[in-house]
Amino acid sequence: MRPEDEAPPEGRPHAAPPELEDLLRWVARGDRDAFEQVYALVAGPVFGMVLRVVRDRAQSEEVTQEALVEVWRAAARYDPERGSAMAWVMTIAHRRAIDRVRSAQAGADRETRVARMDVHRPFDEVAESVAARLEQERLRRCLGGLTDLQRESVTFAYYGGYSYREVSELLKVPLATVKTRMRDGLIRLRDCLGVER
Repeated sequence: MRPEDEAPPEGRPHAAPPELEDLLRWVARGDRDAFEQVYALVAGPVFGMVLRVVRDRAQSEEVTQEALVEVWRAAARYDPERGSAMAWVMTIAHRRAIDRVRSAQAGADRETRVARMDVHRPFDEVAESVAARLEQERLRRCLGGLTDLQRESVTFAYYGGYSYREVSELLKVPLATVKTRMRDGLIRLRDCLGVER
């Protein structure tokens, strides 16, 4: 029988409300009504403390709920000799709040590390160097397959930066011949390198 179920002492119209310690003992036995009273007594202070730690209202509501569920499940572990019932409840809530903050920080740190890894992914310098050399060798081989006039025209125009007219003057050949040889040379290069149109 709980104190509020007993008749009030003589001279007093109502019995004093049960203490939190008594309520926790009843909660440990599975008394849902007692837990409702525990909830009414501690929900406000627990939420306020959690909100100060977590600093996010929605997260604080979740942490408060988790802490109070833990109070329901762990009420049998409460030991009045180790401290007050309110201190025990607040300790549970504080630990839950700290765990949530640490979890959120660890998640943010993980995302930052992953983002840094993606941005600063080192490329394989050896593979890049080999690929560039293979491309250069392939181009040299294809240039070697051109006639002398085609190779000289393409080399002057693309590597020297000369115009058709300037290439014509350097090679001492007509402009129309340079244009034709460059066009034919570029077609042969395209075919040799396997470039799609």
